[in-house]
Amino acid sequence: MADCIGILTAGGDSPGLNAAIRGVGKAAMNAYGIRVIGFRDGFRGLMENRTIMLDSAALSGILTIGGTILGTSRDKPHKMPIGTKTMDMTEVMLETYNKHHLDALVCLGGGGTQKNAYWLMQNGMNIITLPKTIDNDVAMTDVTFGFDTALNIATEAIDRLHSTAHSHHRIIVVEVMGHNAGWLALGAGIAGGADVILIPEIPYDITKVADSILKRSRGGKHFSIVAVSEGAMSLEVARMKQELEDRVANSEDKKDKKRSKQELVILETERAQSTHFLTQKLEELTGLESRVTILGHVQRGGIPSPADRLLATRLGTACAHYIQQGTFGVMVAARGDGAEAVPLEEVVNKRNTVPLDHAWVTAARDLGTSLGD
Repeated sequence: MADCIGILTAGGDSPGLNAAIRGVGKAAMNAYGIRVIGFRDGFRGLMENRTIMLDSAALSGILTIGGTILGTSRDKPHKMPIGTKTMDMTEVMLETYNKHHLDALVCLGGGGTQKNAYWLMQNGMNIITLPKTIDNDVAMTDVTFGFDTALNIATEAIDRLHSTAHSHHRIIVVEVMGHNAGWLALGAGIAGGADVILIPEIPYDITKVADSILKRSRGGKHFSIVAVSEGAMSLEVARMKQELEDRVANSEDKKDKKRSKQELVILETERAQSTHFLTQKLEELTGLESRVTILGHVQRGGIPSPADRLLATRLGTACAHYIQQGTFGVMVAARGDGAEAVPLEEVVNKRNTVPLDHAWVTAARDLGTSLGD
């Protein structure tokens, strides 16, 4: 019988985190009489023993609030910045865990959090995680909470940009978040009626993108909406990236491996500016005035959608049940209308990307939407 559990949120903030905290906490208290302690600012709060008691009063009224009442950070247990140094603080965190006599630690987060939680599990903690990210790229779950809200926000932005694109006969390039997975750009692009959708999984040929826009223009449609994922790459950049990754993986020359890693970092930095380059190039190739809109962090702010509240609550309450059963070392995954405990070793170091034969990809092609290939 569990007596006390801890909970923390790590990585980027995401809609539905507070709903998940509430789901875990209220189910743990009401169904099993378990005390719940929150750690502030992710793994750093666990290291520094900064806590808040998550009683009924603390959990009241947070269902509809965006962000996380616990705060978050991107700190890693084994690579924690301490002053000017980076240190392994795993043992300190284990001391905090034992000091509070925790029966389990619940970690809410995306791929990086799953990996860090797995590390703590390997070092002696009872761990259970929930999949959170607007990118929808956590492996082994049907969907992550935060994704639906971000999808709604990105779609609404594309809806609004249609009017200015149409009025000024412009190309509007909309950069959507998603890291290295194209779910958000693809979903919002289809739902918002984008004419071109560019995602990381399908490297694009810019001349084909321009040709599709010119074809629209010749047909009397003198504007276009281009939805581009922040991780989208041209064919040339994709080839360069693959070559560098292969060199890092296979080179036996330490200097060559180090140089390749540095070149990868530079390439990633340049990719951050690729949407501006894409916009300029499309204007040159089509002769149509082009503008770029980068949605940025607005996509993960504000009130979570009803779907995300339901999902986070469902997974949170299921988490409390698994804790009571003594099921640890797992992620509580969304599976159909229910939840499933998936071993963390099956989740870490994997990414849920858009399959090339996915129904959304097929639907986009059938609509005549250009995917840049």
